[in-house]
Amino acid sequence: MRVAVMTMFNGLSKTYSLVSVVEEQLHMLLNAGHDVKLLVCEDCPHSERYGIYLDERLQWVPVTNRYAGEQIHWRDYSHATGQLHPAFFGEADAIARHLQEILQDVEVCVLHDILYQGWHLVHNVALRQAQAGLPHVRFVAYTHSLPAASCPYASWPFSARYTPLPNTTYVYPTSSGLAALARQYGAATTDCRAVPNSINLLAEASGPLKSLAGATDLLSPDILAVYPGRLTTGKQFEKAAALAGAVRSVSGLSVKLVCCDFPSMDIAPDEYKERIRHAGSALGLEEDGLVFTSDCGWPDGFPHQAVMELFGLSNLFLCPSYSESFGLIVLEAASRGNLLVLNEAVPALAELGDRLGAYFMRWDARGYGFDTTEHYHPSEQAYLQEHAARIVQRLADNPVLRAKTAVRRDYNPQSVWERHLRPIVEGR
Repeated sequence: MRVAVMTMFNGLSKTYSLVSVVEEQLHMLLNAGHDVKLLVCEDCPHSERYGIYLDERLQWVPVTNRYAGEQIHWRDYSHATGQLHPAFFGEADAIARHLQEILQDVEVCVLHDILYQGWHLVHNVALRQAQAGLPHVRFVAYTHSLPAASCPYASWPFSARYTPLPNTTYVYPTSSGLAALARQYGAATTDCRAVPNSINLLAEASGPLKSLAGATDLLSPDILAVYPGRLTTGKQFEKAAALAGAVRSVSGLSVKLVCCDFPSMDIAPDEYKERIRHAGSALGLEEDGLVFTSDCGWPDGFPHQAVMELFGLSNLFLCPSYSESFGLIVLEAASRGNLLVLNEAVPALAELGDRLGAYFMRWDARGYGFDTTEHYHPSEQAYLQEHAARIVQRLADNPVLRAKTAVRRDYNPQSVWERHLRPIVEGR
């Protein structure tokens, strides 16, 4: 599908927040396989293009900003009445002719504040003139600010800011503004949709974290658990996988456990990984719910910076380790906002976790001069499922963790695209 995005940007400074909003939207459209034209003011400097704005898949289309050989200077016509500058309709005609030419091969045109902003009144009027020759184009009109009060006494062309545009779906970032949006444009509420802004938590991530996110989905799981450590039986990775499986089975939520592992001489890695996978799947962890970073390109260990960034995405840290002298990784996980699940039978973890408000479980452990072996009644599976239910409840009850999870899962660009924008653009 050929899609146009009309912004009329005359610069790409990120201090103008709409630049970032459109940036994410371009990622969505291009990643979905659409042919995309970006319509900007012809005076927008090429030198300011960066990132997705330089993508070779994107067609950069300057819209004329000249009339009678002179640059068009936009004026803010935010009021319902007033005096037009003498060249207004001539400028609108020039822009309309160019828009009609640009949009001939387009099926959908996404407008960003073109109908709303007073300084885009000339483009608003031009678009309405061009539309007469574009009956095949559907329009999606975004309003990014508080809708203006409707104004029934406004005269043309000021009334263009309060008049519906045919064949158009109107978009606002929140559902609470849809009634006001419909009133501003005199549109039916059924023609108005809420599409939240997205946040790309991976946009400024390190290369390794981006690569890991390309190998496995880190954003959509309800529960993203992380356990970094040497791939040795002393870290009891199989216990972490079994607990993750129990969480999956008792809650029905999507669960992913990322093991940031690095080599050990204690046991053959493939043999131990198979044991870990079996422990997880036996209790309900799906095949793609368990990831070893050593299988994703980091056989000698996932970089520490990327582990810290991963903790910024995750909401659960599991540490059933058999023995620890302190547990620095616990502090690192806590510092990035994770529910801590620790082995209470390890004295160091019990001491540290008590200060940090951790959730405790008991697994086999080594203490000061003694070893412990746990016996579960009626079974280890029942024990894991009981605690899994409590862990899920803790995650749900903690407002900070709940918000962190919702931002990652529900407001990432792919989620916003699939759940909100794609049905509008593709007419589903």
